[in-house]
Amino acid sequence: MNDTSIAKPVGRRPGIWGLIVRPGLRWWLDAASVLTAVTLFSVAWPTLHLTHDVPWPIAPLIAAFAALPVLLMRVNALLGWAVSAASALFIALAVPNLPGEEIPFQVVHIVALYFLVFAVSLRSPLQLVAVVWGATALLLGAGLGAEGIDADPWAWPVSLGGLVFVALLVRSLIRSRSELNRQTELSDLERARRTILEEKARIARDLHDVVAHHMSLVVVQAQTAPYRVEGVNDAARAEFESIGATAREALNEIRGLLGVLRSDGQLAEHTPQPTATDLEALFVGAARAGVDLTWSVEGTLAAVSDTVGSALYRIVQESLANTGRHAPGAPVRVTIACAGDIELIVANSAGTGAVTGGSGGHGIPGMQARALAVGGRLDAAPTSDGGFRVHARLPLTPAAESTLPLAAASVVR
Repeated sequence: MNDTSIAKPVGRRPGIWGLIVRPGLRWWLDAASVLTAVTLFSVAWPTLHLTHDVPWPIAPLIAAFAALPVLLMRVNALLGWAVSAASALFIALAVPNLPGEEIPFQVVHIVALYFLVFAVSLRSPLQLVAVVWGATALLLGAGLGAEGIDADPWAWPVSLGGLVFVALLVRSLIRSRSELNRQTELSDLERARRTILEEKARIARDLHDVVAHHMSLVVVQAQTAPYRVEGVNDAARAEFESIGATAREALNEIRGLLGVLRSDGQLAEHTPQPTATDLEALFVGAARAGVDLTWSVEGTLAAVSDTVGSALYRIVQESLANTGRHAPGAPVRVTIACAGDIELIVANSAGTGAVTGGSGGHGIPGMQARALAVGGRLDAAPTSDGGFRVHARLPLTPAAESTLPLAAASVVR
């Protein structure tokens, strides 16, 4: 198992509204925006005739432009501000005030602009925030100044600046909180990664102390047996050599597995893996070890990709090992056909020797996981004559969508 599986994918950073509220509260924020817009509209429409000379059929439209841009606060605050500011400028220039009314804007319109400036300051880049602040201050200051109202020219820029400052302060606080949460999450991931590495190191130590040690003893005993035991004939000598060669191969694979476990997961892909072209050596070694094995290969195995070849090799290896454990002495037939895909059949009859293996292991699930990992399938079932048959169909190259279950296959490696 690769410990990099604990890493989470890096996606698009959430917007400021996503940082402010949890997903469960966003509905309430949308509802508040709608309620605010409806309330402002319900105030702007009835009071418009008190400040502007507007025909009654046009009044709802003017009130809508004054109040309803607030609906865009969460969806697109900058667009809402642009609509509100443009409509304010149009109303100031095109809609006449009633006698005695010097303010060209409704108070509702000014309130809506303040809402939108605050929302823009929360979400937009600082350059746009500065433009919105300056344009709004100029719009309100020029509109009121044109009517000859005696007001401090710095009133609008300062009041809007205070609003923008508060929004930027909230924005900075939220982003700091978000960065703190992200750093906490990274710390948790690093702690989990260290735990996995420590567990892998412990497994590697156990494998080295137990399995590798005993396999080394098997190699030494097999190589020195002809010199320690008197009367060893040529057949026995060949058998000892076969045992030593098989044990050395197993020991090399164990050392490769130990290297993967001791690494941090970055170099696992460089560990040598068997391919389809190594099957011939596997068959020869199994036959030399005493398995009554016959095999045939139709087509060329050179066209099989390394990934599929490794899965094919491991499936055949596990099938032969299962036969030796559960049906010792049984003849085994391996058939491989390479055409548009790979068809593998490993079949054996009932065994003649004592069964040395138990049941309920991970052999068949492991083979099925390997086949699934490269986009193939595998079936294994007893036969009517008391034997067993493994049938697998694999592609020549791994399927693109099979990368996800590849982690499952690495667990049973």
